[in-house]
Amino acid sequence: MPQFDYVVVGGGSSGCVVASRLSEDPRVNVCLLEAGNAGDNWVVNTPMATALMLPTKINNWGFETVPQPGLNGRRGYQPRGRALGGSSAINAMVYIRGHHSDYDHWAGLGNHGWSYADVLPYFKKAECNEDFRDQYHGTEGPLNVARLRSRNPFIAHFLEAAAQLQLPSTEDFNGERQEGVGTYQVTQKNGERCSAARAYIHPNPSRPNLHVVTGARTRRILFENGRAAGAEYQRGDKLERVTAGREVIVSCGALQTPQLLMVSGIGDAAHLADRGIGVVRNLPGVGKNLQDHIDYVFVYQSKHADLFGTSLAGARRLLKEIGLYRKSRRGMVTSNFAEAGGFLKTDPDAAAPDIQLHFVVGMVDDHSRKKRLGHGFSCHVCLLRPKSRGSIELKSKDPAAPPLIDPKFYDDPDDLEAMVKGFKITRRIMEAPALKMHSVRDFYTEHLDSDDEIRSELRSRSDTIYHPVGTCRMGSDAGAVVDPELRVHGVEGLRIVDASIMPTLIGGNTNAACIMIGEKAADMIRSVH
Repeated sequence: MPQFDYVVVGGGSSGCVVASRLSEDPRVNVCLLEAGNAGDNWVVNTPMATALMLPTKINNWGFETVPQPGLNGRRGYQPRGRALGGSSAINAMVYIRGHHSDYDHWAGLGNHGWSYADVLPYFKKAECNEDFRDQYHGTEGPLNVARLRSRNPFIAHFLEAAAQLQLPSTEDFNGERQEGVGTYQVTQKNGERCSAARAYIHPNPSRPNLHVVTGARTRRILFENGRAAGAEYQRGDKLERVTAGREVIVSCGALQTPQLLMVSGIGDAAHLADRGIGVVRNLPGVGKNLQDHIDYVFVYQSKHADLFGTSLAGARRLLKEIGLYRKSRRGMVTSNFAEAGGFLKTDPDAAAPDIQLHFVVGMVDDHSRKKRLGHGFSCHVCLLRPKSRGSIELKSKDPAAPPLIDPKFYDDPDDLEAMVKGFKITRRIMEAPALKMHSVRDFYTEHLDSDDEIRSELRSRSDTIYHPVGTCRMGSDAGAVVDPELRVHGVEGLRIVDASIMPTLIGGNTNAACIMIGEKAADMIRSVH
């Protein structure tokens, strides 16, 4: 049985970081297990190919939620990356850290060492920012952050619409002030996706003490005298095991980390017994506290030539753009689609923005699973700090069965009311002259007048914008799963490093925060070994 100092289960954003950083010490051996492929092919590397992966099973687990009463009984869609790099291999590459107050709130909950002042050095350590050089940014890290090379001209109309409403603007969402409307920076380098794998794992193919196993679906954590001692995984038709002399580090994400813990015997004792699983450690908080950004998308048809879409003229242009991309790694093929956006307040007296916009230079309907002819644009609005709390449970004790995902969207009525306000703000932007003149059809919102009609529309079409967190949250109370050092309570040799440890959602896209968590965890682990 292969023996390592550390076994990292899950090669997602946090897992790639912690495995790479730990293996920088030539005295230790690290094994990284990833269920998907190496995440190093043209589909992953080409930004525009996000449109191929997000609505399909290409590099994507493609989960669904249980029926959601708050969404009229619909099942929500939950795409998650299935490749080295995790969801950073399939996401829209938007680089956002969240609001300063998010991390101060974590520290205020008793998680010492997680304030904004504590985590900023790790954001900077990870980052190689091509555009900003100030106290908020790093320029020497492995994760490349840059402005888009597509720079779609239509974005100017969105920015002008916001200006017409006298909304604030911002140049840097990750600097001193998050509030405002502007263009997004992305995790790209030279016009290609810079996933966590491309940043942290692929540059080190010959590092002898880093053993990366792809196509390895972990079935359970192994224990010896109550201590985490390794992992058992399926690869092809073979069942294999690896041992960890120091620690097992679980980095499977907010949906699958609690699932792996539970099938391994760590979780709520009653739930495990109901599924026929022996209890290694009774931790009732495993799988609880699921939080996600609920989102609504406005969709418009347009005749503007700069927008993505399906037409003969669009196909001819795409062929030219593919040629440009091959030649210079520039143009529309480098687009992340969600090229601009903003952070706004539904209440002007709020301490921080509570909604986020993603403006898309194409028609995005039902996660791009609903196709439309012609060209157009879209705008997402999501609620940054929902009050609803959901859960992850086991469908069965079979580790290969998808988990039961229940975000409980709109379970707290305050979330729906906040989204009504966000809906109205977003529609005002979409109806400002700078955008209105380019819209030939509003697919969903044109005839909605009353708040009740808006509530009905929100329940009919809202869904995730792909930021689940919190299912193995850190803290010191009875519902917490890990301590501020990310060690699982009551289980030696086991640590969790991914989005599941977040006690509360951050105000923005979660990928940069997951990479920060990996950086910080690596330092914490090295400090005790």
